[in-house]
Parts: sequence; C-alpha cells; structure tokens
Amino acid sequence: MMPAADDRSSAAGGETGDLGLLFHRLNNQLGIILANAELLEAKSADEMARARAAQVVSSVLEAMTTAREIRLRSR
Repeated sequence: MMPAADDRSSAAGGETGDLGLLFHRLNNQLGIILANAELLEAKSADEMARARAAQVVSSVLEAMTTAREIRLRSR
C-alpha cells in the first residue's frame, strides 16, 4: 500500500524535501496535461479545436518553465 502524500512529504527530509516533492508532483500533473493537449492537437478534426489545444500546449510548456525557475531560485 502506498503512503499518503502527506506521509511521503514528512519523510522526505523537511522543508527542502517538501518543496522537491511538490515540484515533482506539479511537473507530473503538467506532463499529463501536456500529453493530453498534444493528443487533442494531433487528433482534432477542425482548426479551432487544434488552435485551442495548441494554446494549452504552449501554456503548459510555459508553466513547466516557470516551475523550474521557481525551484532553482528556492534552493
């Protein structure tokens, strides 16, 4: 059985571990959104849907970059 997220963060070694876990989780979530947006972009039948999916892809990539910058500055 997998420990709850709160249990894993407290075992990670304090505040730095907590932030590392949060950034890891955030990147995983953004990765899922990115993969699905790319799939929608590739499979969409109409141009409007492709454009919307492309905007989501672009925004997720920017969010991933921002999260990386925050993580690096918090060290």
